[in-house]
Amino acid sequence: MIILRAFRLFLVLTLLTGIIYPIGVTIAAKILFPESAGGSIVVCNGIPAGSALLAQQFASPRYFHPRPSAADFRTLPSGASNQGVTSTMLRQAVQERARDLCIAHALPFDAPVPPDLLFASGSGLDPHISPAAMVFQMERVARERGFTTQQRARLEQLAHEFIEPPQFGFMGEPRVNVLLLNVALDAL
Repeated sequence: MIILRAFRLFLVLTLLTGIIYPIGVTIAAKILFPESAGGSIVVCNGIPAGSALLAQQFASPRYFHPRPSAADFRTLPSGASNQGVTSTMLRQAVQERARDLCIAHALPFDAPVPPDLLFASGSGLDPHISPAAMVFQMERVARERGFTTQQRARLEQLAHEFIEPPQFGFMGEPRVNVLLLNVALDAL
């Protein structure tokens, strides 16, 4: 008798929480937030360029680069490096990144580098960089693309259009979505 009741409860809860609820939430999300529910895919010339929610690796110096990724921009093993401030490996990785950035940007080795270009985010897949990181990379991108003075001014204007305010006006910091900026840069 008790086993039969337990089995019925199991079936009812499985139906409610395993089938009806997920289907209802999916339908509601597709109606209320169609772009987000579909993964926020950015399409460029009819071809998906990536998701605005996940960092993409841009290795070419012609593009703005995202934050480093502890997971090498792979989604399945995403996560932080779990290296603390006393970690020798973290210190060496940050020093290498700083040196590589200074070389790529033709700067002296003691030039200040925005921290978000040196340290990976907690997920390793953060699609945003700070406005300071964007400005830091602007000269390299303009130089690599062979922009004239007028084109550089347009690049600066375009880049600043992609600065997003803190969420809800008070949560977090201003940020720039690297994928969206690079897609607009190619259209420029």
